[in-house]
Amino acid sequence: MATGHPAPHPAPAAPGATGPPPAENAPRPGDLDRYLEQLARVSVTRRRLPDGYLDDVRRLAATAASRETDLRTLVAAFLTPACHAWSDLPGALKAQDLRELRDVASALIRAITDTTVALTEGYETAHRVAIRGAEATRREFVDDLLEGPTNLGRLAERAERFGLRLVGPHTVAVARAADPFGAGDPATRYVEEALSASFSARDVLITAKDTLLVCVSPGAVPEVPQHFATAVCHAVGERYTIAVSRPRPGPGGIVRSYQEARTTLDLATRLNLTTTVVNASDVLVFQVLGRDRAAITDLVATVLGGLEAARGGPRTLLDTLTTYFASGCLKAATARRLGLSVRAVGYRLGRIRQLTGHDPTDPGQRYILQTAALGAQLLDWPDHPLQPTD
Repeated sequence: MATGHPAPHPAPAAPGATGPPPAENAPRPGDLDRYLEQLARVSVTRRRLPDGYLDDVRRLAATAASRETDLRTLVAAFLTPACHAWSDLPGALKAQDLRELRDVASALIRAITDTTVALTEGYETAHRVAIRGAEATRREFVDDLLEGPTNLGRLAERAERFGLRLVGPHTVAVARAADPFGAGDPATRYVEEALSASFSARDVLITAKDTLLVCVSPGAVPEVPQHFATAVCHAVGERYTIAVSRPRPGPGGIVRSYQEARTTLDLATRLNLTTTVVNASDVLVFQVLGRDRAAITDLVATVLGGLEAARGGPRTLLDTLTTYFASGCLKAATARRLGLSVRAVGYRLGRIRQLTGHDPTDPGQRYILQTAALGAQLLDWPDHPLQPTD
């Protein structure tokens, strides 16, 4: 990682240092010699280390961090020679009594502490910069993976850096909660850790995008979406909905699966589905209906338009019709769901027959009414007036 200063030349590690090969990771001898010179000056003057020197220490630590030196090795490289040399420093040798020696030791401890703090600050600053860079790279990869278009061969190579293989079909699941998901927030981290504990990096990619939580997994590991749903439930409670796409092959298939999962999630919201996990295959009929808005608008207007003549508007009778179909066309079950008597349900079904000309209790006419009722849900009718199709 560039710091704006030349990288120090490697040198053998100080005694007691541990970690990767010393020739590549320890500070160079000149850096340690300069450090001991500073300690020698402090032992005599008993003043603090100069700010300029501490800035150099921070830069040195940043360079070490960019070369993947661990912090423990870096700190040990400075502490070990200081521990060995402090009693031979000029100030310590010239001390006339215990009090002067104590003052020298106090000044040296302060200098060693300041150096250690500077090393840590420089190292952590470089580490944060590296993390932000990695996060930016990951976000760019995720955007290309889920949105396209991009060079698919290049995308597959980039995916390998994140431990993800794009061969074979993949499924995409998306989750929406009352509180939006964001990169690094507690709920997102919890789901990431939960999935990482059960599956390898090659089996799952978790990312937050556009306030949604996205899970990409191979179609060959079909249990991932259910584990994803369980983890989301534990992370956010009951306030969530998950949509799962059908598996599709290749990187291009991931883009299509992501779009399908988002469309399914939007459909689940518009249809007020009560289930928390919605599979795209379960709402295909809604997607088919939604592709020809003009046709479905005409169907709703033609079949259900007569309900507008009902006292109080069409909402009550439409809700009764929808509940009737959801109850398996059983009047008793419909009555329980609506909190009505069976007789009241029968009366409403009769009114629907009178106003629409279609009998919901007749198997031959039921399909037309049910399709129109589904279309009304898609169009959010009667809350939103039907728009002319001409």
